[in-house]
Amino acid sequence: MKILIINGPNLNMLGKREPGIYGNQTFEEFFVQLQFQFKETELAYFQSNIEGELITKIQDADDDFDGVILNAGAYTHTSIGIGDAIKAIATPVIEVHISNTFSREEFRHQSYISPNAKGVILGFGLQSYILAVQSFLTT
Repeated sequence: MKILIINGPNLNMLGKREPGIYGNQTFEEFFVQLQFQFKETELAYFQSNIEGELITKIQDADDDFDGVILNAGAYTHTSIGIGDAIKAIATPVIEVHISNTFSREEFRHQSYISPNAKGVILGFGLQSYILAVQSFLTT
């Protein structure tokens, strides 16, 4: 199985950004651990702070991957375009968030991704990505 993890804006700052919410580990460090944990699964990773690049990567994933794990960051709450890109592809997408967005500011309660996603996992820290990979492997 081939799974693409896509991270949106500011997730390149993990390990530095608000460690009380997001922890002290960079995503690159975590990704190495994830690859080790799921040796039989081909995992790829892409991060961008640019909405259009995320949309293009989602569209391109349709031809190359069995699943997408998407943490669109703040674009979750603002990007109709990312939601439409997910709707346009056949590859299933799981929306993940490190924090519980419903325990945060009101504007974070709205997602333009959730209606088009296979599922949503949030609030389990970086473990959210592990749960998303496991869900692809068991369904």
